[in-house]
Parts: sequence; C-alpha cells; structure tokens
Amino acid sequence: MGNMFRDRADAGRRLADALLDYQGRDDLVVLALPRGGVPVAFEVARALHAKLDVLIVRKLGAPGDEELAMGAIATGGALHLERSVLRQLGVSDAQLADVIAREKAELARRELAYRGESPPVPVEGKTVIVVDDGIATGASMQAALEALRSRHPARIVVAVPVSPAGAQTAFEGIADAFVSVLQPAWFAGISQFYMKFGQTTDEEVHACLAAARGSEHESPPDSGG
Repeated sequence: MGNMFRDRADAGRRLADALLDYQGRDDLVVLALPRGGVPVAFEVARALHAKLDVLIVRKLGAPGDEELAMGAIATGGALHLERSVLRQLGVSDAQLADVIAREKAELARRELAYRGESPPVPVEGKTVIVVDDGIATGASMQAALEALRSRHPARIVVAVPVSPAGAQTAFEGIADAFVSVLQPAWFAGISQFYMKFGQTTDEEVHACLAAARGSEHESPPDSGG
C-alpha cells in the first residue's frame, strides 16, 4: 500500500522518514495545523527529537459548500483569499465577512482549548517544519505560513504526507523547502490516500500535545482518525 497511508500516525512516520536530515538539530520546531495535522506532526516531532506546537488556522468554507476553500485565516491575523474562487462563486463582501467572523471565533476557541495559558513555542531564528495531513488547495497552509513569517523563523519547511503534483510551486517565496511523501498526478482529495481518515477530535489533539510536552514522547491514544 505504498500509495496509501493506514492512518495519520502511519502517514506521520513515513513523513518523518523523508525528513531525517533534520533529526537532532537543536534549532528545530515542528508546528502542526490542527486538527488533522497534529497526529501526523506528533510522529514527525518524536522521530526528529523536536519540540511540537500548534499553528492554528481555519479554512474559510464557501457559502453552501463548506468543504470548498475560498481562503483561510490564522492566529495573528493572517488572511489568505482564493480570489479566483470568490469570483467564480460570486461571493459578496457581506458573505465573506460573515464567514471570517465565524471562523475567527472558532480560531480563538481552539487557541484557548489547545494551548490554554501556555505561550507559543518560540520560533524566532529557528528551523520550523510545518505539518498538515495533506494539501488540497493550499489555502490553509499559505495562511499559516503568512502568520508564521511574522514570528521571524530562520527557515520554513512545509511537510505533508500527500499533495497534488506541482503543489510546491504555490509556496515558492514563502517556504524554504517543500516535502511531500506522495504527489500523485490524479488528485481528488486528501482522504483518498488514507485507509482511515475520520475527523481528529479535540481530545486526540490534547493527547498528542500532552505526550509531546512530557519528558519523553509517549504514544498518544489512537490518533489515526
């Protein structure tokens, strides 16, 4: 099943194998895009002996079709819009503002739920690997990177288990490196490359982050879905 992952944990282990050149660096931080990127990033951070934190981003779903991304927002005020999608759908300024307001509220909720009172892991001057469970449109990852740049890391590496062929071109100039285990020519969606791709829960996110904060990277509860 070389062209599929069993679950997000399996995807993370295979992604970590592609990132072994970074193993053991003392300036390394792994940032996960919640929720689905967290169990993937947990395995990467464990294998590379790196600190793990979250970089919270919310997709802006199109009115009537929330799975279709018309942009994304990230902690720190970063906003990325897919102008071609907005034009194609005829989304009004009022509709866009409503979606942004709703997702800002959810972003704030997740920031509090996942991190609590703990400050973000420092990334200034660090090599930062940003991990998700896959890239489709790239809107969420682009918003995340725009937010991350304001924190002045030395180097940004985008790392995902799967992305469409040629996806790396969207990140030229905003990422220093791009790593994807699979880059199929035919790509309908991230889920087609996972045998198990259920929604990652807040509880699974908490388990991964708590384990990563421990003295050793323990295995969290089932983080496959």
